[in-house]
Amino acid sequence: MRPYSFDIILGVVKYRKYRNTDLTVSEVGFGMWTLSTGWWGNFTETEAVRLMHRALDLGITLFDAADTYGNGLSEELIAKAFANCRDKIVIATKVGYDFLHHGSERRGQREIPQDFSPEAITKATEAALRRLGTEQIDLLQLHNIRMEQVEDDALWDTLATLQARGLVRYYGIALGPAIGWMYEGINCVRRRGATSVQHIYNMLERHPGAAIQQAARDAGKDTMFLIRVTHSSGMLEGHYTADTTFPPNDHRNHRPRTWLLNGVKKVEQLRFLEVPGRSLGQAALQWLLQDDRVASTLPNIYNEDQLLEFAAAPECPEFTEQENARIDALCAANFGIEEEPSKFKGTMEPVLAAS
Repeated sequence: MRPYSFDIILGVVKYRKYRNTDLTVSEVGFGMWTLSTGWWGNFTETEAVRLMHRALDLGITLFDAADTYGNGLSEELIAKAFANCRDKIVIATKVGYDFLHHGSERRGQREIPQDFSPEAITKATEAALRRLGTEQIDLLQLHNIRMEQVEDDALWDTLATLQARGLVRYYGIALGPAIGWMYEGINCVRRRGATSVQHIYNMLERHPGAAIQQAARDAGKDTMFLIRVTHSSGMLEGHYTADTTFPPNDHRNHRPRTWLLNGVKKVEQLRFLEVPGRSLGQAALQWLLQDDRVASTLPNIYNEDQLLEFAAAPECPEFTEQENARIDALCAANFGIEEEPSKFKGTMEPVLAAS
């Protein structure tokens, strides 16, 4: 495997700086779960590293991993791909799942036990640093926390200690695994002042993401956001039909059939966003990047064609007021489709802060 040479970077992606920090990230990032979990196909190490190198060629600098992705594999791939150009990338990773003791118990996308005790988070961070082959994590995220962790002062003190030790530059949270977690996000923004919140948000799944981001504005906080599931599990790339099937181990098989059928109907009503120089997949990212609270987007990238398409999204024609108004009207009417209300996880109603 050739050493990466960063003198060939082309750089088509734009960049944003987290407010009141020195942390700058590419507007399009690279989520490592597609390469390391097996839920989007299987990749050899050579294939994965080649795609990561190509991403950096195009100016993508943010690589978002998690210690539980492939039981450490996502972090190991970053170390192998960028060992000689650490200063050219931004490493975000996540801790909180006890994969060391329960990693073999994983079945599909079912969660394994978590451990957010101060000792466990400290050990997990130190282990992640070893796998990454680096002395400092740029952005450490608590992985899929519950309200218990939002209220746990000892946990947040641990993050501050890791930052003071120089092991992490900044810290935040990642919400999930499914859509929801409204007040976990809102209370973190209001009470914890997290630098970054990662959550699900896209044109087809706007709630509760919009409310979480609005909370940062209302509270006057500097928190910014990493957006995942930017294309509603590929729906907003515009390639699905009613006859689309997915490989047996593909995570989209866990979605109900109505998700595919209704999603295709919704996407057909968004085809007006396909204009010269802008695909629907690019429009999905541009719609998100209109919000200056969005630090970066994390589309699911699993081949070079996607990578090239998504990396060019920030340079595509900007949305017009008429396009935005039409999107809002369609979403307000649920695209004229009657369907079961979305099912949300976590805390979706206000809760009183602990005294």
